[in-house]
Amino acid sequence: MRSLLIFLVLSWVNSVWAAHGYALWGDLKYPSGFSHFDYVNPAAPKGGELRLVSNLRVSTFDKYNPFTIKGSAPAYLSDVMFDSLLTGALDETGSGYGLLAQDVVVAADGLSATFKLRPEARFHNGDAVLSADVKYSFDMLMGPFASPAFRTLLDDVAGLDVLDEHTLRYRFKKPNRELPLTVGGLPVFSRAWGAEHNKPKRFDEIVTDIPIGSGPYKIGPVRFGKDITYVRDPQYWAKDLNVRRGSANFDRITVKIYKDGTARLEALKAGEFDLMRFFSAGDWARRVNGKRFDTGELVKREYRHRLPTGFQSYVLNTRRDWFKDVRVRQALGLALDFEWMNRQMFYNAYQRVNGLFGNTDCQASGLPSAQELALLAPWRKQLPPEVFGLMTLPPRTDAPSSLRANLRQAQALLKAAGWEVHDGQLRNAQGKAFEIEYLDSNESSARVVTPWARNLEKLGITLKFRPVDFALYQQRLQKFEFDITSLAYGGTHNPGQEYADLFGSKAADQEDSGNLSGLKNPAVDVLISTMTRANTKADLLPACRALERVIAHSHLLIPQWSAPTHRMVFNDWRLAQPASMPPYAQGESWAIDTWWAKPLKAQ
Repeated sequence: MRSLLIFLVLSWVNSVWAAHGYALWGDLKYPSGFSHFDYVNPAAPKGGELRLVSNLRVSTFDKYNPFTIKGSAPAYLSDVMFDSLLTGALDETGSGYGLLAQDVVVAADGLSATFKLRPEARFHNGDAVLSADVKYSFDMLMGPFASPAFRTLLDDVAGLDVLDEHTLRYRFKKPNRELPLTVGGLPVFSRAWGAEHNKPKRFDEIVTDIPIGSGPYKIGPVRFGKDITYVRDPQYWAKDLNVRRGSANFDRITVKIYKDGTARLEALKAGEFDLMRFFSAGDWARRVNGKRFDTGELVKREYRHRLPTGFQSYVLNTRRDWFKDVRVRQALGLALDFEWMNRQMFYNAYQRVNGLFGNTDCQASGLPSAQELALLAPWRKQLPPEVFGLMTLPPRTDAPSSLRANLRQAQALLKAAGWEVHDGQLRNAQGKAFEIEYLDSNESSARVVTPWARNLEKLGITLKFRPVDFALYQQRLQKFEFDITSLAYGGTHNPGQEYADLFGSKAADQEDSGNLSGLKNPAVDVLISTMTRANTKADLLPACRALERVIAHSHLLIPQWSAPTHRMVFNDWRLAQPASMPPYAQGESWAIDTWWAKPLKAQ
């Protein structure tokens, strides 16, 4: 899991000094003393309620600690309850501004970053946010009971020193331009969270204890299995700060929980909540209608964004013998007919994903550059030879290509890998049939997987769809007990250490890591390290493009699809919004952060 990574200014010419913000590549948009972000309404009224639906698959929640491994926390909790040292802007990438921290100094050798806390910063219980709280938060996130994604993300952080009540210093194992920014994005919570009689609990024992954060909202009324309401803290310490002006405008944010997509859609039409983002092209095209749409109460709108396409993909678990041969993995991808699915099932609403860094400067294309080849050359024996040629593109089935031709190519690859059809089934030399399982927690996914399964059947491969409840699904992913599943990763314009959790060799053996594919490749480890150490964009681009080539040509991920817009329905009688959506906003989080309630007389 990746929190919003944000960036604070770091400038030096023979010296270092503190400053208000940082642009990773030197193009900070907002100057010192700016009044508010351009995309907010600084005069937005406070009050009213935003009612929305959970964006999580899980149908309920059983804890308030979003950082531990076991259990499920409510949607949006960490976003609205925990401030961090720094916060980002939604209209620029690779930049950020001080929130809990009023300034930072990064050492000239890049081995430490010193943050000065704002003396006015307060937790929900009224206590001052002190350096000791930041250290406690860091220690808990690095401990054995937090998600291991934090430890991977912070692998090059040597430690945190408390210099005084309001000054702290992070130490780094090696220079890394991103590290001061990464630690600035970590959530900060109080040492008093979960403590009883001044004795702190073990972090995994903090389960239903109400979080003590410093964000704009606290937990209000809760109906387990039905909804949770966050209430705006009228004493929120940062309500007049420039990075918060015009945000957190609702008095209450109620997140409702429904068991399935059909129940959510019908509840929206019935007026039970006011905002919903749509991921189903079928629902969006055919089922978003009814009386409230006809009267104009509910409005259907698409918002174009400039977010990375990410890599929503089917993930092949190479820990399984089936998928150890790259030729087999490539053959499975050739059986997926995206063009037919987009035309017949998705109303031509999607575009095909390719690689890791679509819609960013890191996206690879054509032949490798000289700089990319220099990074790849030492690993020629450990990499597929195709890595050194043209960047891969997902197979197509529209003319002049065809599904028949793709399946013939898949047959040839499978035969070369030792698989041939006998008695109607694809079998290896030992006679074992090729039978695999797709694991998901959403039964509706069967509709999307079925066309792929039919095509695989033509190759003699049996693909079984296995729907399980979310708790079991989560447990099996944590233990890597699956053949194939789906991964939806939003991507980034500035990739860094988080890719070690997704593809690094160390993470492959770490339970609950993000390395679902099980990839272990020293070339990938070095490329990720090179990428994170980049001091200029000119250094970054060859490394991330080389990494994308290796992952794509390894065929660990069978690319799915992405939408260039956020599809949202909202109650126009109850909700108001800024004139336009900032280009790097994440859909409903933009509404939570910057929309406001219309006056009652307008409803």
